[in-house]
Amino acid sequence: MGLAKLNSLYREVILDHSDHPHHKCHLDDVSKEIELKNPTCGDVINLEIELTDDDVIKNIGFTGEGCTISQSSASMMTDAVMGKSKDEALKMAKTFSDMVIGKQHPQADLDELEDAAILSSIMSFPARIKCATLAWWALQRALLNQTGTGEG
Repeated sequence: MGLAKLNSLYREVILDHSDHPHHKCHLDDVSKEIELKNPTCGDVINLEIELTDDDVIKNIGFTGEGCTISQSSASMMTDAVMGKSKDEALKMAKTFSDMVIGKQHPQADLDELEDAAILSSIMSFPARIKCATLAWWALQRALLNQTGTGEG
């Protein structure tokens, strides 16, 4: 597949997640929740997580407003971590954060990110890294009990 076609596919996936976000909702039963803001551009995410008794993500939802990158990244993140244990989700958040700044990870770790792995190209746009990582930072802070409103 040529580079132009690959870039077009990436854009389509990002736009689809932004236009039709998965898990953009409030949850009835919430174990963890957090609100984070990106002061650089005004993106806001409210993340709610329902955990099972053995710390598996049973349900996850987000609300908030933001750019195409932040909204699509949140949608991709919720898809990727649904059904994962707390420890697995934390590892995925670390992998994602490393990936968007150019750190290398084994392909198996990147594959676990599902659609979110395509956001690796964000490293070419440093101003957009915070947009892409906001939801993942919220996930990490919520799972580590770093509650409250804060800046990502």
